[in-house]
Amino acid sequence: MSAWLTTSGLGLVEGGTRIVEDVSLEFAAARSVVLGPNGAGKSTLLRLIHGLLHPSAGQLRWPHPLTQAMVFQRPIMLRTTALANVMYGLGLQGHRGAEAERRARAALEHVGLAHLAQRPARLLSGGEQQRVALARAWALEPELLILDEPTASLDPASTREVERIVGEIAAAGARILMTTHNLGQARRMADEIIFIDHGRIVEQTPAGRFFSQPQTEAAQRFLKEETP
Repeated sequence: MSAWLTTSGLGLVEGGTRIVEDVSLEFAAARSVVLGPNGAGKSTLLRLIHGLLHPSAGQLRWPHPLTQAMVFQRPIMLRTTALANVMYGLGLQGHRGAEAERRARAALEHVGLAHLAQRPARLLSGGEQQRVALARAWALEPELLILDEPTASLDPASTREVERIVGEIAAAGARILMTTHNLGQARRMADEIIFIDHGRIVEQTPAGRFFSQPQTEAAQRFLKEETP
């Protein structure tokens, strides 16, 4: 399996504090989940990969540049309809008019929100807003979907719906890179686990092996503390 991204010595220093340090990874799995304690650098790593942050050290190498979309824990909703929110993302890629509306409506249909296309997005529930954010990403037909704690503030029913949608995006061919604090979710969704602690990569291993035989004391401690 060839790598779709390689990082070498990736690091970020902010205000004299090392947030991420010497991250050297090969991303080849279809679905990678980044785990680690609060403040370990998970979200920072995703933002570096997506280009929202510029590394202080190291580099990212993309053998073939991938079209990307990112969905955050708290979705950003414009003061307009759900449909217009999805069309906005398409507009940034140069898609406008009837074609943009067709793609936006199809994406809302995929996430089960076609009936709310004309509803003001900011009046939707938290789970519905997250599904609009996923529709906005799906409409872009990304080759890489990055998700930062996408279900952290959602109830179980909304969490299952988000997982279903992400699974369908993956089935359509997108690579998935995400963070979560939900170990059950990581078990369900990950092909591999990347475990980060204090800004450094501690383990990168197939998901089944990580949960059954974590190789480091830090990972063992994390699993013990996070398992109910």
